[in-house]
Amino acid sequence: MSEPLRWQRTASTLALSGKLDRDTLLSLWEARDTAMAGITTIDVAALDRVDSAGLALLVHLREIARAQGTTPLFTGITDKLQSLITLYNLQQIIVSAEKSA
Repeated sequence: MSEPLRWQRTASTLALSGKLDRDTLLSLWEARDTAMAGITTIDVAALDRVDSAGLALLVHLREIARAQGTTPLFTGITDKLQSLITLYNLQQIIVSAEKSA
């Protein structure tokens, strides 16, 4: 069984930890609109694993924020996650705060 996904809102940051995969993302999916209200940064540094379903959820969270009037930046993107982002050609969608600074 996968480690549960956890998230915490602090000011305008949504911090994700644990595993973000098809087995764990349902709870965040169900709370996505509330979780993303006022979020400008999504911190993924504490994620242990992200699969393609988790990556799709990150793209969806970005779109929710855009619909609310912001374009969130992502912090803490690991090399493995960056490889997945590149594999799916999402570099213009999932933008690292570190690279945009």
